[in-house]
Amino acid sequence: MRRLLLVSTSTVHGTGYLEHCAREAQELFAGCRRIAFVPYALADRDRYAERAGETFADWGLDLESVHDEPYPEKLIGEADGLFIGGGNTFRLVRDLHAFGLLEPIRQRVAAGLPYMGTSAGSNVACPTLCTTNDMPIVEPPSFECLGLVPFQINPHYIDPDPASKHMGETRDQRLAEFLEENDRDVVALCEGSMLRIEGDRMTLLGEPGGKRFRRGHEPAELAAGEDLSSLL
Repeated sequence: MRRLLLVSTSTVHGTGYLEHCAREAQELFAGCRRIAFVPYALADRDRYAERAGETFADWGLDLESVHDEPYPEKLIGEADGLFIGGGNTFRLVRDLHAFGLLEPIRQRVAAGLPYMGTSAGSNVACPTLCTTNDMPIVEPPSFECLGLVPFQINPHYIDPDPASKHMGETRDQRLAEFLEENDRDVVALCEGSMLRIEGDRMTLLGEPGGKRFRRGHEPAELAAGEDLSSLL
């Protein structure tokens, strides 16, 4: 049974790192001891692993980073849980391909390995990276991601400001462009929101909620607690 927690962001204003999703993360990893961490989305992986490790240690969990391992696939195969952190999605996807981790992660999550992603780590749970907000600072060999869920996620979502004088595209317009070329639903997650998946059941958590985008329909507001299992 697949078990995932897909979070919009690692830090909400006024809170510490992963503080806003600490309860959900600890529930996901209950019974686990050894968590594999994928820090590829940031350049300073040592510091990133140290920061995440401190938080997981507070939860009574040992976090081991794949970047410290000569054979990262081995750690993925032996861990009790997996956490992929945020940063630049293009860089993250490049290195997941480079180290051959896409298929090992798919297989382990399909077998029940608890998976947590924040921001870019949530993006890569989708079929592609095409709804990331990040700049293409590197060129991955493919836009293909893990495909742990059949829809796309747009993290850090913010509603258009009707009072804004900025003439550039809104997030809604950019997601509409995605739907012009791709017939795949998008769940946009506001800051502080997350998706919890247990088997064939998916629930939106976090008071800010989100929005669903799909071809041929107006965007639909999503409320905390809403059952989104039909998207699976």
